[in-house]
Amino acid sequence: MNIALLGYGVVGGGVYEMLKDHPEITVRYVLDRERHEELGERGITDYSVALSDPEVDTVVELIGGLEPAFQYVKDAMAAGKNVVTANKYLLAMHYDELLTLAKEKKVSFRTSAAVGGSIPWLPNLERAKRTGLINEVGGIMNGTTNYILDSMTRNGYSFESVLADAQRLGYAEADPSADIDGLDVKRKCLISANVAFDMSLSEEQLPVFGIRTVTAEDIACFKEHGYVCKLYATALRLPEGEYSAFVEPTLFPAGSLEASVPANYNLISYLSEYAGRQSYYGEGAGRYPTANAVVEDLIDIKEGYKPFYSKEWAPTPINNVEVKHRYYVRYLVDTWFMDGVVEERWENGMITKAITPAEMHYWYNEAKQNDPDIFFAALRA
Repeated sequence: MNIALLGYGVVGGGVYEMLKDHPEITVRYVLDRERHEELGERGITDYSVALSDPEVDTVVELIGGLEPAFQYVKDAMAAGKNVVTANKYLLAMHYDELLTLAKEKKVSFRTSAAVGGSIPWLPNLERAKRTGLINEVGGIMNGTTNYILDSMTRNGYSFESVLADAQRLGYAEADPSADIDGLDVKRKCLISANVAFDMSLSEEQLPVFGIRTVTAEDIACFKEHGYVCKLYATALRLPEGEYSAFVEPTLFPAGSLEASVPANYNLISYLSEYAGRQSYYGEGAGRYPTANAVVEDLIDIKEGYKPFYSKEWAPTPINNVEVKHRYYVRYLVDTWFMDGVVEERWENGMITKAITPAEMHYWYNEAKQNDPDIFFAALRA
């Protein structure tokens, strides 16, 4: 197998280190904007060099972002080359087009590192579908936010101080918006739901609320009441062929499996018709954990044709009015909505009666105009 590696950053460098002396997978080219002396003749700055080389059978996209990554991946598939990527943004935004092109060109398209980092999530989700329906997928899918919430819970630190620490350690970007506002988790939830339920969702269909406004006082309140906060993704199969999907902070009992997930680790689960609940745990990010998932994809392709994890996909509406649970809500400005749903008080916040995610997210999007520091979290038994 001869590959062209696009990107020589944190993950790309890890893939190169793992493969530079591999006996059966040859890194023929490494594309980067700058020349790197250690790459020698392998290093290129012009993608057309790799694209036009008939010896290159697989392209590994680790540039990130939408462009030029999207064009590079499309060009690779059009040229009959297999593609491996860790780019969940690319996959979420161009799901239909990429799957359709890969199917038409009969090339392998694997994206295991896009959801869960080192966790073998998508390949096992693909396997699980073969024996019965998947009725639920979800979990803790972002290492940065889990590190922040875990540090706040264990040490009582403020959100701002822990975020700065996460940036110093390399867990969070200089602009952490995609993580702390839940966009990264939304994309991973979307991809997981698409694979689990053989459908095609758009980002606009999934309501999301992140952890930007959580405070040390909120976390202390949760501990006092026996709960731990996690940013959690949920996608459910509902009766009558409908589906629900959303991302929001969620409170789990202190003794639960989810509550115990530490640092930058992830815990992702599915609920299968026959196998019950199966959970996968591991580091959700990092140089070598993510690179390892990329290399595993390459080995799978080397052993035979590997199409995407779903053979079919179709646009599907989302119904978030059938699921109900209680919420913790901390707000300053009274509104008509809260007057009718408050069940009890927790320190600076309120606990609502059981309401739907659709109602909660609708109220938040309306109320945040006057109260931007609102924080809410769903309660799980």
